[in-house]
Amino acid sequence: MNELANLVLRAMLVENLALSFLLGMCTYIAVSQRVSTAVGLGIAVTVVQTVTVPVNNIIYEGLLAAGALSWAGFGALDLSFLRFIIFIGVIAALIQILELVLEAYFPRLHATLGIYLPLLTVNCAILGGSLFMVQRSYDLAESVAYGFGSGSGWALAIFLFASIRERLRYADIPEGLRGHGIAFLVTGLLALSFVGLRGIEL
Repeated sequence: MNELANLVLRAMLVENLALSFLLGMCTYIAVSQRVSTAVGLGIAVTVVQTVTVPVNNIIYEGLLAAGALSWAGFGALDLSFLRFIIFIGVIAALIQILELVLEAYFPRLHATLGIYLPLLTVNCAILGGSLFMVQRSYDLAESVAYGFGSGSGWALAIFLFASIRERLRYADIPEGLRGHGIAFLVTGLLALSFVGLRGIEL
């Protein structure tokens, strides 16, 4: 249990998908104008990651990995090259379900997220979580912990960024840095702070 808790904390802080690996930057920059929108998207990313990483783990270990089909007499078959297309298909299906739920029960949040919710299908942070799971050979329990930790870490990053951007509206920013310039500068400083955590053993 302690190892799973450490995995969650490491995925959130030390190996933050947004600020350590710079994954999902398009959505991160575009939907961080307001804290309320950033929180909604962060929760959506956390839910999607928590579900898709273990589901993709089950599919990979049960069908795609080398020797996974030995129970059917195809022990030499290795379908791992299909992981990209299968993982994206699973992510797309779950995001479609999430979009239907938000449209039915949280219409204001659905309207606020707009086109960015379907774009989570091709968000490299979402796919990156599943690919890191394969690369690091996580089992099912570790996949659940990693999915939740990586999703929560991405949500934490966009929440911090949106909070700073809201405050920057009242700041006297030099003309050349206004807009995306200051956004990239703040992202770089946040990334430096998170990368600095890599030396900490959790």
